[in-house]
Amino acid sequence: MDMTWYNGDFLSLILLAVVQGFAEWVPVSSSSQIEIVSHLIGYQSSLFLEVALHFGTLMAVFVYFGKEIMDILRDVFSGNWKSEEAKLGFAVIIAAIPAGIAGFFLKGFLESNGGLGLVACGLGITSMILFIGSISPKKDEKFSYGKALLIGVAQILALFRGVSRSGSTIVTGLLLGLSEKNAVKFSFLLSIPIIFGANLLNLGNKTLPSSLFFASLVSFAVGISTIHFSFKYLLSDRKNLKWFAWFTLIEAIVIGGWVIFGKQ
Repeated sequence: MDMTWYNGDFLSLILLAVVQGFAEWVPVSSSSQIEIVSHLIGYQSSLFLEVALHFGTLMAVFVYFGKEIMDILRDVFSGNWKSEEAKLGFAVIIAAIPAGIAGFFLKGFLESNGGLGLVACGLGITSMILFIGSISPKKDEKFSYGKALLIGVAQILALFRGVSRSGSTIVTGLLLGLSEKNAVKFSFLLSIPIIFGANLLNLGNKTLPSSLFFASLVSFAVGISTIHFSFKYLLSDRKNLKWFAWFTLIEAIVIGGWVIFGKQ
């Protein structure tokens, strides 16, 4: 397998695939972790590689929630729109709209404004969001399209480097009265149209090189394991959010200091 196309070595590629597979399903901002690790190992990532890694994690959520997704599609296309599965499907679509519109219009701005300084700021924001979520009152209220829309609006924050998509959507769900299970499940399902749409927008009419298949495979394998562990254990209790809050806060301080003192 020819690895010269990646401007890096094979081990760097595997490391980034592992980081993506894990970080996508915990509230630490996977794009930030990829950027940080790439910077540390001196690896020049590419748009094609980012798309390949996200494709792997997208397939992971498809497989893990395969039954739920098939139930949603069955009821939506059969016209059984009053079922809980169909309502969940429509809620995902509604929640995806705000970030989809914002991402389309902000694409140029977001691409031209980056760097570790903004990553540090975004991680600091993520930390605050997670601390709030960890102490939010425990409820289990009924889901609604209005709540789905508010979660979708919160997802716009994740367009900016360092702000965790899963963190912002899960915490918003918790603050709106959802149980941990429902908030996490909805956040993970919401990743499907967002990741798919972002990859489609980034890729355009280009096709991924077949040599990136292994990166997608590693990202998929790590991703599906992490989804299970997060859904069943890590994120099943909102109090655990504080550990990710401390992690992102420490990262923000270290990276911010690195940038300020000219070590970037």
